[in-house]
Amino acid sequence: MVILQVKPQKVVKLEDTFRHKGLRKKLVEEIRAKGIHDENVLRAMNAVPRHLFMDNSFMGFAYVDKAFPISAGQTISQPYTVAFQTEALQIKRFEKVLEVGTGSGYQAAVLCEMGVLLHTIERQRSLYEFARNLLPRLGYRPQFFYGDGYLGLPTYGPFDKIIVTAGAESVPPMLKEQLAVGGRMVIPVGDRAHQVMKIITRIGENDYSETEDGNFVFVPLLPGTADQK
Repeated sequence: MVILQVKPQKVVKLEDTFRHKGLRKKLVEEIRAKGIHDENVLRAMNAVPRHLFMDNSFMGFAYVDKAFPISAGQTISQPYTVAFQTEALQIKRFEKVLEVGTGSGYQAAVLCEMGVLLHTIERQRSLYEFARNLLPRLGYRPQFFYGDGYLGLPTYGPFDKIIVTAGAESVPPMLKEQLAVGGRMVIPVGDRAHQVMKIITRIGENDYSETEDGNFVFVPLLPGTADQK
């Protein structure tokens, strides 16, 4: 068992038992039955211990296919939603991927498990610090950034894939510009009560194609950082 010191006076035990693994396998089969067929996505989700990304009070629900609250008024996404977005990205190993909204770090861990070169940005400092401490202890080493997800990371692009894990009112133009030609972005777009999953492909220097696939509810994508007044 590894002990991770997240911050003073708070210790998280990194323990993945046979029981956890059994519950995780059952969850993956449930997600498969709901229509997720990419075996690489399912294998990654079977490997990542979701319970370690949740508060102890929700441990009993870690392998239920539901979203649950985390700190800073955010949520850890429903496993099916994580699988849906990841499958929609059509990930290939060693692709450079931008994740907007690190949150708990769970989606980032799934992407790292699939072998991508991940850059992940988070506007809530407490979540940024939590994920930056936890993921390397689990063997995942994305590049972490604290900042404004609306702006992306222009100096690190272009990216083969971009995933946005919060609901945007519209597609941020700067994120579209950071897609490589042939690149693909998956982003929920709509109001706070309802979003449609948009899949945007950059087909030329100034040309994009866009499709929609499924209705979801995410926490809102907000500009700036939580520290800004």
